Amino acid sequence: MPEGDSVWRAAHQLHQALAGQELIASDFRVPRFATLNLAGWTMEEVVPRGKHLLMRVTGPDSKRLTIHSHLKMEGAWQVYPPGGRWRKPGFTARCVLRTAAADAVGFSLGVLEVVATDNEDSIVGFLGPDLLGPDWDVDEAERRIRAAPEVPIGVAILDQRNLAGIGNIYRCEACFLSGVHPAAPVSAVADVRTLVTDAKQLLEANLGPGRRVTILNPRGVPVGRMAGRPGYWVYGREHRPCLKCGTPIRRGLLGKPNGEEERDIYFCPTCQPVPA
Repeated sequence: MPEGDSVWRAAHQLHQALAGQELIASDFRVPRFATLNLAGWTMEEVVPRGKHLLMRVTGPDSKRLTIHSHLKMEGAWQVYPPGGRWRKPGFTARCVLRTAAADAVGFSLGVLEVVATDNEDSIVGFLGPDLLGPDWDVDEAERRIRAAPEVPIGVAILDQRNLAGIGNIYRCEACFLSGVHPAAPVSAVADVRTLVTDAKQLLEANLGPGRRVTILNPRGVPVGRMAGRPGYWVYGREHRPCLKCGTPIRRGLLGKPNGEEERDIYFCPTCQPVPA
């Protein structure tokens, strides 16, 4: 799944390229919307909501629609100059939006649908407070997480119904910074607020260009982008020494919300003791 910062950057790029522009062509390569033609409609804005992208368009009759997409594991939106050569295979394109200034192509999108803008809540209304959105509310996020004290904290913070935007990388990194094993139950976590606040800081630190890093200095500035420096505290660093104590990092498995398949977790057994 994408991390919230990736979706935020994609939305920002699409908004810069398309906002205020009239669509001269649209091509929805999914059966349900294959006949939908938005030529003549205006792209008003592109906004992220957690891991979801919402592209709001207005028609000549002032009708408003939202193009909703979710990248899932393989999806990506790319922007090209008009008629530019695509960097991904054409058969993976699911949506093509053309303006006089740019072409936007959505490849391998996990979800693609079009709904009335007034009905957006039917597709994203279930989401918790967005770590990168104007609706962020740490009190509400903590309340939702603590409502299920028996759930592992690493499952609770990945559940988009509790708070929106955390993926597996930030799950592992935020738990490490709080000294909490991802499999520890919520009831055993003394300071949920700091854990999710750390996750928010990490996401915000990675909204600009360059590789994603989660190692920040005391001012919150990434320091892991320098050549030869690790980018993450624990994620993907199995068998390598912990950057705080030197203990080899371990990898395990932890389920996802709603009983879905397990995902890799990375942790330091010394800094994050395995729960009994």
